[in-house]
Amino acid sequence: MKLILALILTTCLFVSCQKTQDPFEISKQHIGSLTDSTQVKDLKMVFINDSIHRFESTNTFGTNASDIEIYDSGGKQLLVLTPSQKSDSTATIKSIKVVDARFKTSKGLNAHSTFKDIKANYTISGIQNTLRHIIVSVNEINAYFTIEKTELPSELRFDMTVKIEALQIPDNAQIKNFFVQWL
Repeated sequence: MKLILALILTTCLFVSCQKTQDPFEISKQHIGSLTDSTQVKDLKMVFINDSIHRFESTNTFGTNASDIEIYDSGGKQLLVLTPSQKSDSTATIKSIKVVDARFKTSKGLNAHSTFKDIKANYTISGIQNTLRHIIVSVNEINAYFTIEKTELPSELRFDMTVKIEALQIPDNAQIKNFFVQWL
């Protein structure tokens, strides 16, 4: 009788200690149930209740795109996945564009956050100045964010050679794109 009781208690303790995966949590190695080692062939199991749309084309520069778009059951776009190899079912995902704001980091950062949210919660690893955007990198979560230059002071908008520092970016600058990159 004591053995059965001990076995029941141990089972209950084990079951109650298991943490369920938040389907919208972003971390360095996962986004919900999608991990940095998930293969393209396994996406149907990861996004069992969602719609998967594969988009393949050749752009005007001759490079091939093979993005995989994920939509929820209501038709709202969630993520855009880029595999490491085109047309290879065993390829892993190399980058993810986070579209839906329900996906967020443990510190609440999501696709609709502002630069202040990035700066307040993470160490900025780098800022790159491009033609129309700045790219803010956060190595801690393997992420980078684009912010349109229209969000910056006018003296920083047109010169791609100027080095932009974090304190020059307004706190209320809106994130345009949120990417997680796994190499």
